[in-house]
Amino acid sequence: MEVVDTLGVVPAWIEAHCVIPDGDGRGEPFLLGDEQFAFVVTHYRVKPKVDLSRIVKPVDGFAFRRSQLVRAQKWGKSPLVAAFTCAEAVGPVVPFGRAVGGEVYDCRDFGCGCGFVYEYAPGEPMGRPWSTPLIQITATSEDQTVNTYDALRPMIDLGPLSELIPKTGEEFIRLPGGGRIDAVTSKASTRLGQRVTFAPQDETGLWLESNGGHKLARTQRRGLAGMGGRAIETTNAWNPAENSVAQQTFESRARDINRDFQEPPRHLDFGKKAERRLILEFNYKASPWVSVSAVEAEAAELLETDPADAERFFGNRIVSGSGAWLELPKIKAPAVLVSVKPRTRVCGGFDGSDNDDHTGIRLATLDGHRFTPIYGEGRKAYWRPQDWGGRVPRAEVMAAWSEIGSEFEFVRVYCDPFLWESEIDQLAAMFGEKVFVKWATNRLNQMHYALERYRTDLYNPEAAFSWDGDPDLEGSMRNAVMRMRTVDPQTGLRRYIIGKASETQKIDLLMSDVLAHEALNDAIAAGEKPEKEPFLVYY
Repeated sequence: MEVVDTLGVVPAWIEAHCVIPDGDGRGEPFLLGDEQFAFVVTHYRVKPKVDLSRIVKPVDGFAFRRSQLVRAQKWGKSPLVAAFTCAEAVGPVVPFGRAVGGEVYDCRDFGCGCGFVYEYAPGEPMGRPWSTPLIQITATSEDQTVNTYDALRPMIDLGPLSELIPKTGEEFIRLPGGGRIDAVTSKASTRLGQRVTFAPQDETGLWLESNGGHKLARTQRRGLAGMGGRAIETTNAWNPAENSVAQQTFESRARDINRDFQEPPRHLDFGKKAERRLILEFNYKASPWVSVSAVEAEAAELLETDPADAERFFGNRIVSGSGAWLELPKIKAPAVLVSVKPRTRVCGGFDGSDNDDHTGIRLATLDGHRFTPIYGEGRKAYWRPQDWGGRVPRAEVMAAWSEIGSEFEFVRVYCDPFLWESEIDQLAAMFGEKVFVKWATNRLNQMHYALERYRTDLYNPEAAFSWDGDPDLEGSMRNAVMRMRTVDPQTGLRRYIIGKASETQKIDLLMSDVLAHEALNDAIAAGEKPEKEPFLVYY
């Protein structure tokens, strides 16, 4: 029998001990939906090559240090987090070895008389409860912690767990072995930094620098690290202009974070009733307890006053609020995975930085496909100072340009010269002064028209353009906000540039893409023709 590398006892334990906290099914067994079950299994996945009998801290045995669940409103995040909290309080969530054969998890061994017995398969990871569980249900406000607490108390009181956890009506919940469950907000400075074994963090899309959410997340993670505990973030889709904790988690390059975010098909328009229905059916396909018609009615009403919130809350899409330059759902240029053949003639764009912003290269084939090139041993031509000792590696960037230039044939490349004057001169000497052109992005009129052309072509379903779907570029698109500058006295046209929503939200790869698009259009206007032979290999 093939054994999945996860604590399979946990979902079985949840369904045997947790009950539905409210509604018509109040008090009945809490049976995990398909997506809920998959999230539980993934969160408790263990490292396949680690000796679970010798781990120092519980977190050392798991594949993921923490998890993030992004789902639409009313999907059922709060009851699921309440079930996680029950398991972390008295359930078998700490790995301590693998079964040889015949081992069982018997609730009677841990003071529970419900009769639950789970038989492990040979080789399956085994679990035990925490000796002293210390849990903090966390949010930036008390109202948010109530969502989970209101589901947790009846889940305990109405089911088998009432024998193990008899008192839930106090300010905190006492647990066997001296443990406890607390509700914590960013204002509870005396509790922050305490030792923690589990932290369900609610609505991290609202955890901002301004309300103490960033500090709360950092401080609580330190407390978890000391105990070898883990956290689970739950949230609706966030506003990318706010740089929330949810956004930071989702965009982090850390590989030990389990991110579960199932966005609906991007081509569907939330503003159109028929397509909105398809989006909602996608979002709630694994939530039979949800009335899609009722949710659709709420979403339609909210659309009248705040369409961005409606699409985030119910559409489960990352949508910018007012001031955002691009609306990703409106992008019609398809994102396709292709391999561009060597010696293809390309245009390019480059926006460089030194020690703060990022630096990246974007290329465009003459048939209109834009992509981030690869150099070296599979490295992407995109550099973040924090990955290179605090500064953009100029020698590395120049070596990348040289290698990329040997693979493709440059036709025209627009480069913002700020801080990179000498390097651009070197590239012009290598590839030609009419090829590598200094294109200053601080020229208001030129930049405004380049941005307008770029956005128009992205939104136009008939424009013959495509892009590679680079997630770093997509992040830059979400981060860009419009900065108004002047009004043309004759036409009344408002001229603008784009900027960062916050200092940490970078837009540099987007600027490189805009320059590549501008170089491509200017090259075509000058008479350059696309390749006669196909240059894209689809995969």
